[in-house]
Amino acid sequence: MVNFNPFPAFFASGHQPENLPFYSPLPGDLLEYPAFQRRPVKRTLLISSGLFLVCLLVAIIVQTNVNFVATLPGLLFLRSQSPEILRPGSRGVSAGVSEKANRHFIGQNVAYFPWNNSMLSWQRTAFHFQPEENWMNDPNGPLYYNGWYHFFYQYNPRAAVWGNIVWGHAVSTDLIHWFHLPLALVPDQWYDINGVWTGSATILPDGQIMMFYTGSTKEHVQVQNLAYPANLSDPLLINWVKFSGNPVLVPPPGIDFRDFRDPTTAWSTSEGKWRIAIGSKVNRTGISLVYDTEDFKHFQLLDNLLCAVAGTGMWECLDFFPVSKAGNVGLDTSVNGPDVKHVVKTSLDDDRHDYYSLGTYDEKTATWVPDDPKIDVGIGLRYDYGIFYASKSFFDHKKGRRVLWGWIGESDSEFADVQKGWASVQGIPRTILFDNKTGTHLLQWPVEEIESLRQRSHAFNNLVIQPGSVVPLEIGSSSQLDIFAEFELDKEAAAKAIETDVEFSCQTRGGAANRGALGPFGLLVLADESLSEHTPVYFYVAKGQNGTLKTFFCTDESRSSEANDVFKPIYGSYVPVLEDEKFSLRILVDHSVVESFAQGGRTCITSRVYPTKAIYGAARLFVFNNAKDTNITASLTIWQMNPAFIRPYHPDDHRNSSKSSVVLLPIYLFLLVSLLHLIK
Repeated sequence: MVNFNPFPAFFASGHQPENLPFYSPLPGDLLEYPAFQRRPVKRTLLISSGLFLVCLLVAIIVQTNVNFVATLPGLLFLRSQSPEILRPGSRGVSAGVSEKANRHFIGQNVAYFPWNNSMLSWQRTAFHFQPEENWMNDPNGPLYYNGWYHFFYQYNPRAAVWGNIVWGHAVSTDLIHWFHLPLALVPDQWYDINGVWTGSATILPDGQIMMFYTGSTKEHVQVQNLAYPANLSDPLLINWVKFSGNPVLVPPPGIDFRDFRDPTTAWSTSEGKWRIAIGSKVNRTGISLVYDTEDFKHFQLLDNLLCAVAGTGMWECLDFFPVSKAGNVGLDTSVNGPDVKHVVKTSLDDDRHDYYSLGTYDEKTATWVPDDPKIDVGIGLRYDYGIFYASKSFFDHKKGRRVLWGWIGESDSEFADVQKGWASVQGIPRTILFDNKTGTHLLQWPVEEIESLRQRSHAFNNLVIQPGSVVPLEIGSSSQLDIFAEFELDKEAAAKAIETDVEFSCQTRGGAANRGALGPFGLLVLADESLSEHTPVYFYVAKGQNGTLKTFFCTDESRSSEANDVFKPIYGSYVPVLEDEKFSLRILVDHSVVESFAQGGRTCITSRVYPTKAIYGAARLFVFNNAKDTNITASLTIWQMNPAFIRPYHPDDHRNSSKSSVVLLPIYLFLLVSLLHLIK
């Protein structure tokens, strides 16, 4: 146990320890982390000579190119300045979509951190979906068809920044292991030449698939288009055909030509029609337009709005679906009835967050009313209180569940993304259920298939963590983890605690360094041995005048990295903790992505973390209690996680992708052993 008082000084301490855990390399890491073993003298001399010549050549190049200036659209990088300066610009807004660059750096001069290949290589995830290279953003049209889960996504095939947007396509049998397929939709018609943007899939009762998507015309007008599979007998749905009568919808009167996008999945009505909603705005009021159709080619704009909320601005990536009050099952989008609540979700262009609200849908009037106007769409609850946007759900009729996808963007500098050659990942797909215990929240939880990646586990039971303490958890490298933890407050100490921090806010109270009577307490992920870099994920309990406890769930990135060109916020919000519940927490750590779920998924936080020291074998895990007045009892189970199998599809890949990865694992191990033998 480490003395943890004072917390800020302890966290700020920090020379690199001399004896870090030795890193056991994977095949992709061998060039960055060669085995430190004795080599024959001749080989050593050859290697040393080669390195000397390379260094000499680099020195000559640098000397003769001191004033070299490299430019990218929206970015200026001056190598002649020290420290080097980034001047990032805006992306996407001028084209009529939300900001697609790190808005916290736009218009500012940011000193560039000297990232090396080892640091940048570590950032790539092991089990989150991402393309092999380049930029990715919104999830599009997810569906399950003929044995395969299909995932489409906004993609730039040319660079690691936003632009040249097409639809990427991948398939999986389990939502975890993925095969990359050829591009599904590209901008090759006048009605989508400036971008094939976000859309949704609807599967009709006869098996037809209608893919409805937004296109940006040659005049940058946002219109809605129809595409469908060229061959329904192909389970991979590789080829897609655009409807010859596109566009099927244009902005109606009173709607700006750049405020009309992202159609929902369609749902059926009792009259045998199909109904969709499209996001827009009027002045500062966010709205959802509603259309009916019988054939997906001809549409009727209804008189009523599905819903509208003043002051919320443009609604992007609208989603509308039912959840069951009667059981832990997902529902098809068309289900309605007395045991059903309906969810309206929108992605707000103004602040880049995904908001949802529960309410009642009236089919006859095509309107939806929130259960509680105080937590209406865009002003109340969020899917995720971190970096999570443009989410899209679908009904998985294979397993009877509703599954949610969400885009996890970058919060580092755009130049670093260009240097590493990729940007953004998708969150682990989540199941969505109605929270019957609170009646106000949804529960989000990683799909059960992620557990197939669990490897060896470590259990820590009933650890008593004293106030002001940090306890290391000896589990080895901590870059790929699935963590489940439960915490209990000392009840006697909690009862004696006086009123404290009734108006607590994760964002404004100094993060995990701020000490209260009953918190913060939780875990430090992606920490180095000295804690000069660490990311606390924690609970903070405030006590009101009447003795009631109010719990907040937070993630503090302020000390997550020593790099200066990284946005390092403090995320979080209130989370209901009922009287008979322990404080429960699940965290998926996957290199630069940390997804956290409190109280079974009532409140979720997704973070991007870019450490410079707490990487590879130096990444550690700690449990901490920074409360002033109470002990915390912690019980944890921690699994090391295998990487997911994600690669381009080959015609021979007709069997389960997860089985394929198991078959190839001995080959990878053989190659690794052979390479290590050669290095000796």
